Amino acid sequence: MRIDHIRNFCIIAHIDHGKSTLADRLLQITHTVSDRDLQAQMLDSMDLEREKGVTIKASAVRMMYEAADGEVYEINLIDTPGHVDFGYEVSRALKACEGAVLVVDASQGVEAQTLANLYLALDQDLAILPVINKIDLIGARTDEVAQELEDLIGVDALDIPRVSAKEGVNVQQVLEAVVAQVPPPAGDVDAPLQALIFDSHYDPYKGVIAYVRVVHGRVGRRDLLRFMFNGVEAEPLELGVFAPGMRPVDELHAGEVGYIATGLKTVRECRVGDTITLAATPAAQPLPGFNPLKPMVFAGVYPAEGDDYNLLRDALEKLQLNDAALIYQPETSQALGFGFRCGFLGLFHMEIIQERLEREYDLDLVFTAPSVEYQVTKTNGQEIVIDSPAELPDPNDIAEMREPWVEIQIITPTDYIGAIMDLVTRRRGEFRNQEHIDQRRVNLIYTIPLTEILVDFYNGLKARTRGYASLDYHFHDYRPADMVKLDLLVAGQPVDALSIIIHADQTYQKGQRLVSKMKDVIPRQQFDVAIQAAVGKRVISRANVKAMRKDVLAKCYGGDITRKRKLLEKQKKGKKRMKMIGAVEVPQEAFMAVLSLEEE
Repeated sequence: MRIDHIRNFCIIAHIDHGKSTLADRLLQITHTVSDRDLQAQMLDSMDLEREKGVTIKASAVRMMYEAADGEVYEINLIDTPGHVDFGYEVSRALKACEGAVLVVDASQGVEAQTLANLYLALDQDLAILPVINKIDLIGARTDEVAQELEDLIGVDALDIPRVSAKEGVNVQQVLEAVVAQVPPPAGDVDAPLQALIFDSHYDPYKGVIAYVRVVHGRVGRRDLLRFMFNGVEAEPLELGVFAPGMRPVDELHAGEVGYIATGLKTVRECRVGDTITLAATPAAQPLPGFNPLKPMVFAGVYPAEGDDYNLLRDALEKLQLNDAALIYQPETSQALGFGFRCGFLGLFHMEIIQERLEREYDLDLVFTAPSVEYQVTKTNGQEIVIDSPAELPDPNDIAEMREPWVEIQIITPTDYIGAIMDLVTRRRGEFRNQEHIDQRRVNLIYTIPLTEILVDFYNGLKARTRGYASLDYHFHDYRPADMVKLDLLVAGQPVDALSIIIHADQTYQKGQRLVSKMKDVIPRQQFDVAIQAAVGKRVISRANVKAMRKDVLAKCYGGDITRKRKLLEKQKKGKKRMKMIGAVEVPQEAFMAVLSLEEE
């Protein structure tokens, strides 16, 4: 295919605005997938994506389309996620494209993640093609949303395609707009090979499979390849394109998107963002890669059975290949044994990783309460960064502690401004700005400590706005804070995996709620179990899990009271002896209970 007949574009949108459904219709119109084989969310290959109705992984597909001008075009589509936690997937997909179709729901209008993804695309200097979807809905505000987009991007409202991906209405207009408005790739077919790895996954038979966008040059099946970051060389086992399954081809050239089965068995040899070139005629320099995103949320991941530690390590290594935003390092806990400290982009990202590890690798896992990264200045002037309560130095050694703050953007109907302000203020948030998008909707901008929005902030926002508000956030800065470590003691023994770092003002309320929750989830033993929340040496809350008691008086009917007293005293001594040697097992629900300590 001539390079001027190639179009590379991605679909970006807020979550649940119809990206995957639009992609399904495009595959149907171009006959890439037969009607018999077509199913909903065709490009969402994971069961998890179908169950939750969200795209988690960016996925590519090649379509051949005969346009109105009679010419046949090769169109490479990359379908991207819409959730804020998977913005890194979007940023990588944009590197492989020249244009972006911005899908907006006709009933919802422009939302927070719409803006975030739009700014990512504009940063890459892509051609933006706005599309209004779901015009068949009863609550569709098609003309209003078209005006919003005109004000936002500057595209004439009358020129914006208005489609119903579900019904297949006007979808052909999107393809025609892609052919007309997305520029062809600017690569040189005769230059030395430069292919950018924008994603990858692991195949047990073919090794690491790199998803590539060939920027310059061409690559054949017998060419010896070199990875420019680490100098590793490999002969490809297979070249191919996504149609939408993996279809082998003999050659990939400049402008095309496809895959290379490298045969490499370790993740470290093939990095996302690396440049592939030919070993015989290498390129002078690699392509600019991606700015790796810093994880925002950290949690310990431990196998429920200690023997599964090596399986967990292998699973994390393979999963990191498929999800470059995941980071991990070994960690040890007194309560849970050997495991890993993992970094995630957000709480939804953490939930998805947990489900993928349990489903795809058949592991039984324990996740500890999530925390964020704190900067600590010690009294001796040393600067350290900690992401786990176990790493926090003695309070006497801390001169200053700084916590991360994020800037959040909430787009909401004006009716709910008061409820949102109350929610954010309770979480130590600070008001920054307020912008009216139209007469009915407003964009509220706040700064707030990251730890305050970690767990159930989004659920609280949805509950207070009846689901109409949308949220986006990004890192803002570090600020000094009075933070302390809250320890949980079970039967006098601290459980390090249940320790959390919280603001000093919240210690009593959260300590009391933590103890109350633990009392409900820790099972009763043959002896009384004391549960205590403590800051340093000071116990701030306590509850007892009462012992299970056998009715030793059942066999006494009538008779002397001293007989009954003797039996009770004997039982009491037995309980005391049990307490000295007994061990309390903390169930998985206890670790999950730490996630919901906010006020109901």
